[in-house]
Amino acid sequence: MTLESALIPIPSEITMPFSGYLVSIGELNFWLVVLTGAFANLVGSWIAYYIGYFLEETVIVGWIKKYGKFLLLTVDDYEKSRRWFIKYGSSIVFFSRLLPGIRTFISLPAGLAEMNIWKFSLYTFLGSFLWCLLLTYIGYYFGENWYALEPLYRKFEYLIIAAIIIFSLWFLNHKLKIVKLPKIGH
Repeated sequence: MTLESALIPIPSEITMPFSGYLVSIGELNFWLVVLTGAFANLVGSWIAYYIGYFLEETVIVGWIKKYGKFLLLTVDDYEKSRRWFIKYGSSIVFFSRLLPGIRTFISLPAGLAEMNIWKFSLYTFLGSFLWCLLLTYIGYYFGENWYALEPLYRKFEYLIIAAIIIFSLWFLNHKLKIVKLPKIGH
């Protein structure tokens, strides 16, 4: 969770539900998992915040252009989070923690804007707490009821696998620009 919030692409949508599953089989404590996830998000967000706080925007954009592809981070991702921060102000730090994708990058523009660190920390922790609570509960719920999903999964197993592969390839191509498709109508 710390790495995800520090701009390393390790999705919380995998780690937190798996932790919820471990809760369902008695390996972990539900509230400790949620609190640990929220605090880990806060620590990673501080890293990204201070990168934005201490570096100039031109340095950050240059770094993203040069190295962002290794982290699946694009200038467009950064620009989107910056526009959201400008449009919605500091409250977007809280709300963005509930949105996949943008949640990872909002700390950079908050640091660049020199948002009050206490306010940033509070909004980050509260939003991350709700996100971790939701994802942990999903893992806990399906962990106890996994057997109920098995017939449905078996019925659509190949379709699900094909969809995951297609989406993964599209996402990687979109982020890394491996294949440049010709524009139609130009």
